[in-house]
This record gives sequence, C-alpha cells and structure tokens, in this order.
Amino acid sequence: MPDYDAVLVLSFGGPEKPDDVMPFLENVLRGRNVPRERMLEVAEHYHHFDGKSPINDHARALIAELEHELAEYGPRLPIYWGNRNWHPFLAETVRQMRADGVRRALAFVTSIFSSYSGCRQYLEDIERARAEVGEGAPEIHKLRKFYNHPLFIEAQADRIRTALEQLPGAELIYTAHSIPMAMAETSDYVKQLEESCRLVAEMLGLAKWRLVYQSRSGPPSQPWLEPDIGDVLRDTATDARVVVAPIGFVSDHMEVLYDLDTEAQAIAAERGIRMARAGTVGEHPKFIAMIRELIAERMGLCVPRAIGKYPAAQDVCRADCCPAPARRVAPAAHASER
Repeated sequence: MPDYDAVLVLSFGGPEKPDDVMPFLENVLRGRNVPRERMLEVAEHYHHFDGKSPINDHARALIAELEHELAEYGPRLPIYWGNRNWHPFLAETVRQMRADGVRRALAFVTSIFSSYSGCRQYLEDIERARAEVGEGAPEIHKLRKFYNHPLFIEAQADRIRTALEQLPGAELIYTAHSIPMAMAETSDYVKQLEESCRLVAEMLGLAKWRLVYQSRSGPPSQPWLEPDIGDVLRDTATDARVVVAPIGFVSDHMEVLYDLDTEAQAIAAERGIRMARAGTVGEHPKFIAMIRELIAERMGLCVPRAIGKYPAAQDVCRADCCPAPARRVAPAAHASER
C-alpha cells in the first residue's frame, strides 16, 4: 500500500472579522457574473454574525480532535489544514508541507456527498495548488466519500436523537444544500443523500421522514433541487412539531446558522410551528473515529466499511466523476461552505 506521511484537512474557508467579508466574497465569486448588489446582500448575512463565519473554528476543533484520535490509536501522522477561499489558503499549506518534507498526504474534504462543487472541484483545487507550488509539491490523495459509513450514520443518528428528545413525536425533516439540476444530473448527490437519510431513520426506528433543500442561490429561471425548507414550513400545519436535521453539512457554519437557525426558525415561529434543529456531526467522537478509519483504510490497515444498499465508495474518483455542469453556476458565497 502507498506510504503516507501527513493528513490534509481541506475545507471551504470563511471570513473571521468584518474586514474579511468582502475580500472573501470576491475570492469566492471571482470570474462569475454575480451582481454587486447580490454580493452585498450575502455580505449582510455575515455581518449579522459580526462578520465572522464559524467554519474556520469548526475546522480547528475537528483537527484538534483528530490529532488526539491519531495520537491514541494511530496512524501517527501530522495534520495540515488548507482552504479553498480563505486563510490558510490551500497553496500556502501545500508550500508548507513541501518545506516540511511531506511527500504523500491524504486529504479529508469537509464535504459529504458527491457533486461538482463538493467533490471534483476539490480535486481541481488540489492540482491547482500543487502546480502553483511547483517542483517537490507532495502528492495528495483525496479520501473516499463516506455517506454510508456506519460511524457517520451513528454520529448523525445521535445528533437527531438528541433533538427528537426535545420534541417527542416531531416530524423529521432532513435538509441539504440545493444544487442546480444540471449539477445533480451529473453526480450521485441525490442518491447518496437519500441513502444516508434512510439509514439514519432506520437506525432511529423512524418510518417517516422528508428530504428537502436549502440555500438555493441561482436565478429563478434556473432549475435547482426542491422543495425548499422555507416553502415546506409555510405549507406545514400550524402547531406542528418538526425536527430539522442538516444532514448535508459537516458543521454548524453560516448556512446552518443563517438559513436554518435564523430564516427557517422565523418562518416556523410565524406559523406557530415548534421547530428544533439537530446538530451536525461536527466533532462527534464517532465522526472523528470515522476519519481515522478512512485514513487507516487507505493505508491498508483495515477493511472498508459501508452499510445499506451500496458498497463503499471507490478509493480513487473516476476521471469522469462529478463533472462541472455545462453552464457554471454562481452560488451565493455562504451557500457553498461545505
């Protein structure tokens, strides 16, 4: 099996103070035809939280837990952290890895499901960063998708179980990031989502659940995955009880805090609906153990595990997996923190 000497945690990145917001959004939207007014509108979402996205703090917390996990159970590998759109930028991290003598690294991407923006684009980010660093840049191999790994399912089930205890008998509504239909049609995004939802509900002993979407940001003329969580809540009976579980996201970042905890909660309150929001897997011990297992698996130290209808995802993505849609989409910045 290949010999690896480091782990790279690869994420989206986000602003950490008000002065970061506009430069961050300009990074996200560079080369995309997004009106300035729309950028300012998205900036207000960040300023609602004092100009700081929690995504970087979540990455730091995940890395700290993973360091403890690897130190205790192995393999003992140093962990690096790089982002697509904000400090620490991926190219800066790859340059540091080269300086430290790293030759081969495994990348854990903080995106659960297959799509262009959640899979293929990160592979492109890696190759672009390696090209920028140049000679001596380490090889970086992305870890497989884990939507049906038993430890991911158990961690998500624990989070939802806690929320259901707050509202016994509530309806379970899963949410995930909406993407353009053109992107969904070239990936297994929906299939994987539905399987994760089914597996978690089965573990919880629930026969009924719904999968809906959030954070749509494209023009009205462009079809995206539906229904939207806001529309679903508006159609839900007054005095209903719902638990909303953002299964499509690893951490409680801007999409969760603004689109669910702020906007969706406001709709629910207006309708007289009691709504509890389940936590994301975040730094759940089983999720951290799963990352360690994915690392060990790629190093030949354990066998791949998956449950449900589909086998474990391939170690190496096919060359044609999750291609960019013919017409690139310009999403709102906070709607891509995944």
